[in-house]
Amino acid sequence: MLPSLPPAAGISHTVYGVVLNHPGSLSAMGASLNEAPYQAPPKAPVLYIKPCNTWAQSGASVSLPTGAGSVEIGATLGLLIGSPASRLSEDKALQHVAAYQLVIDLSLPHSSYYRPAIREKCFDGSCVLGPEQATKPALETLGIQTLINGQAVDTWAVSELLRQPAQLLAQISAFMTLNPGDRLLVGVKWQAPQAKRGDVVVVQAQGLPTVQCTIGGQA
Repeated sequence: MLPSLPPAAGISHTVYGVVLNHPGSLSAMGASLNEAPYQAPPKAPVLYIKPCNTWAQSGASVSLPTGAGSVEIGATLGLLIGSPASRLSEDKALQHVAAYQLVIDLSLPHSSYYRPAIREKCFDGSCVLGPEQATKPALETLGIQTLINGQAVDTWAVSELLRQPAQLLAQISAFMTLNPGDRLLVGVKWQAPQAKRGDVVVVQAQGLPTVQCTIGGQA
């Protein structure tokens, strides 16, 4: 029997993302959601994990995986969990959020959600975390804007999401506990803009600190 490995020092939390939470993604998949391998549209939030190798601070230079020519910019809102979140009611869910932040969730373009997109979503530095803010922004009107090399290329509103942040927390906590230090990325726009090597990416939203990164060379 192989010896068990000790837990990684300082790693005690998880970053979760949500796919298929923007109406454009479901519309694009269309009838294929009723066919194999999916068989039906999702009835609960569909999650993925951004492991610790993906975490980077605002201002980081992110190298592309070998062979990748561009990367999709998933500009999103992150919720930092401040107290154990289990079986929350929607009206009290946000009471368990300690801070809010903008996040650049980078991924290689892909179309299937059936198998985990490990290479596409989990390459080094692909989760760029912006500064945290304890004050809740106006989620009902929050617009998240992406700029590449100083030019605005996209804006989307949190209100467009199929499941709003409080609803997401309530539905996820119905089947799993979110612990203090965990982060939940509420979703990204379908067919987000793409950046290439050398591009400077900035994501901004009114009432929140900006987050930025540079797309570097290949790893």
